[in-house]
Amino acid sequence: MGRGSGDAELIRLLHEQHGAALWAVALRTTADPGRAQDAVQETLLRAWRHPTALDPGRGDPRPWLLRTLRNVLIDEWRARSARPELLSDDPVGAESGRAPGEHTVADHAEAAVQAWTVGAALDRLSAQHRAVLVECYYRGRTVSEAAAILSVPPGTVKSRVHYALRALRLALEEMGVGS
Repeated sequence: MGRGSGDAELIRLLHEQHGAALWAVALRTTADPGRAQDAVQETLLRAWRHPTALDPGRGDPRPWLLRTLRNVLIDEWRARSARPELLSDDPVGAESGRAPGEHTVADHAEAAVQAWTVGAALDRLSAQHRAVLVECYYRGRTVSEAAAILSVPPGTVKSRVHYALRALRLALEEMGVGS
């Protein structure tokens, strides 16, 4: 797969000239140094595989590198979304006699904490504000349906939802939850 003795030099130059910028973007996007490093390495590998993109006659390669980094990060995000991470250090099915996926457990802790936090913030709202949010957001009712259930005009439901969301945002901020 190698194309000559200049390969290592090409990668070194790319890393020296563009590595810091690529790293900063990847780290800001992922907030994970390991994933950021992997994304930068994959970007440099793709640059090595497409030397025409680095041709000085085409101009500065940084826009191409940043676009490629973006694509790498999107690909990685999609892959992680399609295949959730395992919570076990045990390789899937490796000499354990288990079928792949048999020992995986979904981690719902973050969702549980968020639900508890929003519930606690909802408790700080007035009964009227809490009722419209429950009907419109938790039960998925339309404004007309919520108005009929709450025995108020549709315009009142819209107004209460607006002010209830503002009050909920303030309650969350008071609880130390950023927006």
